[in-house]
Amino acid sequence: MPDSELVKRAQEGNQDALLQLLREIESPLYRTAYYMLGHEQDALDMTQEALIRIYQNIHQFEKKAQFKTWAQRIVTNLCIDHFRQKKNTVSTDQHDHLLNQRQYDHVEQTVEQSILKDEIQQAISQLSEQQRAVVVLRYLQDFSYQEIADALDLPLNTVKSHLFRARKELQRLLFPEEEGRLKGGVKS
Repeated sequence: MPDSELVKRAQEGNQDALLQLLREIESPLYRTAYYMLGHEQDALDMTQEALIRIYQNIHQFEKKAQFKTWAQRIVTNLCIDHFRQKKNTVSTDQHDHLLNQRQYDHVEQTVEQSILKDEIQQAISQLSEQQRAVVVLRYLQDFSYQEIADALDLPLNTVKSHLFRARKELQRLLFPEEEGRLKGGVKS
């Protein structure tokens, strides 16, 4: 059943349709919260709060945007509010979580992958709130520029500008040795 039909049924009071919508959106909401906040427990809390707000306010959803865009706006705003209240700190929880998953056969690969994810997460956490939001929605949630603009209530060109600046900043943070080379300088 398409999301639009589920949304219509949920708005008419069909609890099964609403629960199905919430189950479908839970994982993408968590992914957004995790990459914005960088902490598993905070991400779980923000995901739960977003699901509660969606559950309580489904009748306020207007079909001007897609349901997933509306839901992402809710979780993104919650994360931004949380971030403002509590400055982001680097956590070892994500590192431990990756090691416990045993996604790879070799411990060396697991450690290398964990370090890379940690470096990316740390770099993302150093971006401004808006840059972090657009990066997460674009690259982790695969939103189009227009969907990001709708989710964050920003003009399309502002989204493009935030993404451009975020990519430059991530490149600077993740590959500092190339910064000197790009500027024509030589590192000693």
